[in-house]
Amino acid sequence: MVEQNSTPDSLEKINKVPIMIVLISGAFVAILNQTLLGTALPHIMKDLHIDENTVQWLQSAFMLVNGIMIPITAFLIGRFTTRGLFLTAMTLFSVGTLLAAIAPNFSMLLSGRVFQAAGAGIMMPLMQTIMMLIFPIEKRGTVMGMFGLVIAFAPAIGPSLSGYIVEHFPWRTLFYMILPIAIIDIIVAYFILKNVTKQTFPKIDILSIILSTLGFGGLLYGFSAAGSAGWGSAQVIISFIVGAITLTWFILRQLNLKEPILEMRVFKYKMFTLTTALGMVTFIAMIGAAVVLPLYMQNMLGFSPLVSGLALLPGAILQGIMNPVTGRLFDKYGARWLTIIGLSLIVITTFMLSFLTSETSFTYIATAHAFRMLGVAMAMMPATTAGLNELPRDLISHGTAVNNTFRQVSGAIGTALPITIMTTAAIPEEGVDGMIHGVNVSFVVAAFTAVIGLIITFFIKDRQRRKIKVG
Repeated sequence: MVEQNSTPDSLEKINKVPIMIVLISGAFVAILNQTLLGTALPHIMKDLHIDENTVQWLQSAFMLVNGIMIPITAFLIGRFTTRGLFLTAMTLFSVGTLLAAIAPNFSMLLSGRVFQAAGAGIMMPLMQTIMMLIFPIEKRGTVMGMFGLVIAFAPAIGPSLSGYIVEHFPWRTLFYMILPIAIIDIIVAYFILKNVTKQTFPKIDILSIILSTLGFGGLLYGFSAAGSAGWGSAQVIISFIVGAITLTWFILRQLNLKEPILEMRVFKYKMFTLTTALGMVTFIAMIGAAVVLPLYMQNMLGFSPLVSGLALLPGAILQGIMNPVTGRLFDKYGARWLTIIGLSLIVITTFMLSFLTSETSFTYIATAHAFRMLGVAMAMMPATTAGLNELPRDLISHGTAVNNTFRQVSGAIGTALPITIMTTAAIPEEGVDGMIHGVNVSFVVAAFTAVIGLIITFFIKDRQRRKIKVG
């Protein structure tokens, strides 16, 4: 499937609209797929006769493989053509979706998730790289805003859609629903996608791939397993130690290689480093609420999966609408004030969610979450775009790979940490109120994490705008 020996097409002659449709469709199914399964896990457990510790691997394995693939993507972008790599990624994703849909047992279902994750891990950084290359710097904010719309909308409709489907249809419907969209995207991409990335044919360094896999995989596994096994368990501690040692070795090796798999020198650009850290904090805030709020609403307030999913929907719609708007505002005014206002909103609304009780209304939760997601829309994509704009063209693919890798790590932290805090801070002998206390403590910790992000925003400078004015 992967093509070689093809030169990039002239960027000026490329019709960008159909390419954007192909890329956004691929992103939509990849991200939607990641969030659909949460509500369906109890049904899968019952159907396949497995326990909670086993079924959680459907989520953890996806995150692990996704996180392992992303750092390698910058190497793959240099090795293969845009078109060939995208078609390969979507084919892997489609094969995995089919395997998951027809899986007669857990092993085959897990294999399907691994294939899906391998495809999605290549797709996300590849898409961002293509968009940064085909659009001029003064339009990138708007384009990344459109991309952010998908990133926001897909995971937010996931719980509501999944809740409705598993209440009325078999859980396999979730995969059968995604499969035709993925196949249509492959067919359309085959005819209209152009080669825009430059093939540099970097040499493959096997040791770097092994170190990357053990490093990022170890850390991601540690955070994923901590939620169920506990932070003090042997498997979590060993995972963190192995991950930290091999990741340090990987980074030092990349700095000494002439052709590194992941160009860590992107962190020499201060704005990229700051905005990557800010993106991680924002993503932790977003993922944490998406995990904790449905558990609180279903297990402590007695809402159905569908209703708890609907509580997240206003925030999804608001974030989806605002992402293109904040993209345009970024192109006009830069990232500094957008991120300051956005993180301020996240801090305020996260503290608002740390005073939940057994009497808290659906309206209060939905409203607080909606304004929280407005803050995420104002902060995350403008920060990411501002950081990537600082990089030279030849480092953009490495920048997107680094950015996505660290975001994946923050996603694992944002999933595991709030649940661990919620369960350890809970007071079971006090009944429902004692359980809600654990939820409130997890939001207090999330709020202080957001405060760190707010402090980072004051160090952001809009250098990109001054360059445009000079030019």
